[in-house]
Amino acid sequence: MSTRARDRSHEVADPRRGPRGLLAGSGQIAVAMMLMNIATYGFTMTAARIIGPVPYGAFFALMNLVMIVSVVMLGLQATAARRISADPAHVGQIEREILRVASRASLLLGVVLLLGAPLVNQLLDLDSMPTAMLAAVAAVPMTMTGAQMGILQGERRWRELAIMYVLSGVPRLVIGLALILWRPTEFVAFLGVALGYYAPFLYGLVVLRHGRESGDTHDRHGLLPVVKEAVLNSQALFAYLALTNIDMLVGRSVLDSHDSGLYAAGLIVSRAVMFLPQFVVVIAFPSMSTSRNPARALAGSLLVVGGLGGACVLATAMFPDLVLVFAGGKEYDEVSALLWVFAVLGTTMSLLQLLVYSVLARQGTVSMALVWVALGAVVAMATTMVSTVGDLLAVVLSVDLVLLAVLLPISFVKLRQRSTVQ
Repeated sequence: MSTRARDRSHEVADPRRGPRGLLAGSGQIAVAMMLMNIATYGFTMTAARIIGPVPYGAFFALMNLVMIVSVVMLGLQATAARRISADPAHVGQIEREILRVASRASLLLGVVLLLGAPLVNQLLDLDSMPTAMLAAVAAVPMTMTGAQMGILQGERRWRELAIMYVLSGVPRLVIGLALILWRPTEFVAFLGVALGYYAPFLYGLVVLRHGRESGDTHDRHGLLPVVKEAVLNSQALFAYLALTNIDMLVGRSVLDSHDSGLYAAGLIVSRAVMFLPQFVVVIAFPSMSTSRNPARALAGSLLVVGGLGGACVLATAMFPDLVLVFAGGKEYDEVSALLWVFAVLGTTMSLLQLLVYSVLARQGTVSMALVWVALGAVVAMATTMVSTVGDLLAVVLSVDLVLLAVLLPISFVKLRQRSTVQ
């Protein structure tokens, strides 16, 4: 093994590198993800104003499709980060196999979306085949980026990972805004999104351009085991994604248009609170995947996420009118008294996200199934027990809290058992 490869292997094997290194990494990822979210939100809101309601509806529908497809990207990222963190001696083999799986998965997704463009065009009522085909153009680099991010995350290369997060949002804003100012259509708006996905992908090619030395190899890091884990991770993340988004879909069917609009305004607060501590998940996941006290890593991360969420709940309860400005304005004043509860929901969802990643870290199949059970419970209860905004909020929050209460002790027990055994 070359000197460079040995040095990198040692770096991966000793991930903590002191509190200062961890704090620096956390700060970099936090700022990068904040910039990514601001840029993404900025382009989405700007596009809504520039291209108009009808084209924006088509654009937003296609964005939701890409969000669903992105579970493959997230599954590959989690697989790469977990395997490299848990078994750094095989980092060379893991990197090669992850990139190999990602390239095949991205091409497969691209082909499926390309062939399925007529169906996408019809289901989303796009009335534009070229626009429907852009989903395939976006899916290929997006999926590859997931694998690249997972490798950097597993190796704790926070600076390069932070740059990739920034490139996942800012180029979209710059390119997309220039394009829709030139031609304000849904095709051009999503073309900006699709082109934006190539910026982090190309940067990933640069930072990972030096291949690993062969080093140690093991059958558990072969092609089929990696594919199996990526599929398992993707379905678990899809279940979480569905659980945190199903209430809006159900709300459209069980509430009238006025109340569903109020609920959607409240969800702006929930989403903001949920996304705020995402950097904690990125930083904590590699530590939860190792055998060195993963339970302590989970406990510390829960405290940080809970603390940030609690501060948001308190601020929302104290200044509901100010928060309402960012949740739609005075037209949604009827929901202002519930905004702090929506903040509680956002905090609960962020804590659940951390626990879901702890499940991925230990590959807990039973715990993964519990997320699907919770999803079914929300649908069943919401369609039979809901008639107001408060009812729907109570159902969703209750199910999420029960799932949180069940997963919390299971995760701690399993993580402690794993660290003891290993």
